Amino acid sequence: MNMTKAIEELSLFVPQDFLCKNEPMSRHTSFQTGGNADLLIKLHKKEALADVISVLRRNEVPFFVMGNGTNLLVGDGGIHAAVIQICSQMQQIRVEEEKIYAEAGALLSSIAAKAAEASLEGFAFAAGIPGSLGGAVVMNAGAYGGEMKDVLESVEVLTKDLQIITLPKEALALSYRHSSIAEHEYVVLSAVLRLKKGDPQQIRSEMASLAAKRREKQPLQYPSAGSTFKRPEGYFAGKLIEDAGLKGKTIGGAQVSEKHAGFIINRGSATTKDILELIAYCQKTVLEKFGVKLETEVKFLGETE
Repeated sequence: MNMTKAIEELSLFVPQDFLCKNEPMSRHTSFQTGGNADLLIKLHKKEALADVISVLRRNEVPFFVMGNGTNLLVGDGGIHAAVIQICSQMQQIRVEEEKIYAEAGALLSSIAAKAAEASLEGFAFAAGIPGSLGGAVVMNAGAYGGEMKDVLESVEVLTKDLQIITLPKEALALSYRHSSIAEHEYVVLSAVLRLKKGDPQQIRSEMASLAAKRREKQPLQYPSAGSTFKRPEGYFAGKLIEDAGLKGKTIGGAQVSEKHAGFIINRGSATTKDILELIAYCQKTVLEKFGVKLETEVKFLGETE
């Protein structure tokens, strides 16, 4: 790995402010934990991604592409690689009739606001999901009965061979919290959403109602990654964890939320190690008590200390 040479080459076309060495990943994840990344590259335009990856490959620098960091848990030992962050710059959103064209870094909340402005219904479910479009497509994010596959028309991706192609949603094998994007090593650049005309007052009312539900039921005042576990078939993860007597269970600064047991939160001083140990404790206890295996929605990246 020749990181120094890679940085020299990248600085020829990536603005200097967008090349961050030894960057604390706690600044870029919603859990607010994790060590430093050797290099964080803020992607300034989608056309630059292929060139960035080419430089990293040529210098044998491993890399990872991230969005808004709302579904990411970074090891306390950091990431000895380059992290390409898409969400900070690639956020353009355009509305044309009943379609929304948005770049991968656009926040779901911003897209929902644009949809409401244009009197387009069908995206209110995503208004409170704290992530970017790219990550939401990759994991077919959803809430309150809606999923990305309900509104997605097509996705523009960069392939492993650094070709930009457009795929219809039918090519993505979308299912519960899954798509084939990661398996093919695609990187989402943008997507087209198809919605339908609705009553603007009703759309805003639905968004306000769902926002109130979130505030009432979710521990939004603490750093977390939203729902920590996928929903096991036939069960609800939060209910299983609560029935196992784990509500409020604490390891270090990490806690199973007393408000919603499906959320593991950072009480302010948690390390990633604390969070991982609490996740494992919940999985072990639920398996022993109910015979149900809990799978995480959260992705882990980097090194333990």
